Amino acid sequence: MKHVLLFSSRQIHRMTPLLILLLLSVSIPVRCQENPAEEKVLIWSDEFDYEGLPDNTKWSYEEGFVRNKEPQYYTKNTAKNAFVKDGVLKITAHREKYQNAEYTSASINTKGKFEFTGGRVEVKAKLPKGKGVWPAIWTLGVNINKVGWPVCGEIDIMEYWGANPHSIHANVHTGDYNHTKGSGRGGHIVFENPWEDFHVFAVEWYENRLDFYFDKELYYSCKKEGKGVGEWPFESAQYLLINLALTSGEGNIDHSILPAEYIIDYVRIYRFE
Repeated sequence: MKHVLLFSSRQIHRMTPLLILLLLSVSIPVRCQENPAEEKVLIWSDEFDYEGLPDNTKWSYEEGFVRNKEPQYYTKNTAKNAFVKDGVLKITAHREKYQNAEYTSASINTKGKFEFTGGRVEVKAKLPKGKGVWPAIWTLGVNINKVGWPVCGEIDIMEYWGANPHSIHANVHTGDYNHTKGSGRGGHIVFENPWEDFHVFAVEWYENRLDFYFDKELYYSCKKEGKGVGEWPFESAQYLLINLALTSGEGNIDHSILPAEYIIDYVRIYRFE
């Protein structure tokens, strides 16, 4: 909260030096102009306070070999890959033969069930450890089937590569700014052994920027440049995805880490007021 004192030049001229010193020790709270939204209201959440498959009123599945030539097969309604128990969701990657794949895992999303524009997305999670894991929390534009990727926009709230074990990443992809053009925008924070405990990964989505947090630390801000929808498609709704991918792009996957568990304590989405 910023604080200011406002007086006219005539008022200041009439003040005694002692009165001026006293007034300078007093502060009046005013609303911060850079962050006009000081209050947030919870509009969607999953606290995982049940047992069984992820709540199908909130979550859908991706299924199959989906993207990036990843080696895992995403299963649907398979308890060993995504299951809620003891207050958490566990997304687990296994080494097993399935549908011409050597690995299975899960990717869940809110497409068609909850979509949003702006606000704060907050996920408390415990990362898996080891070479080959690639867990993520991210969003895609609901118009992806119409305009395609990356024109739809993608917000990577958290990406983590096990081969780079002490870095947490955020990335923003749009039609004009994305890794295929070598113009991707993003940042990262270094934290020793992030897999050892739960952490909060969040993005705050404002009209003019995206702010990324690791626990309470703001470590990257992506600013709107005013260059049109190719640069900033985030006037339109997005949906949330949480997945555990594997990547062989960093060399062989360390099979000794499998099965690998990605544990989600809660997911909360707020709007600003």
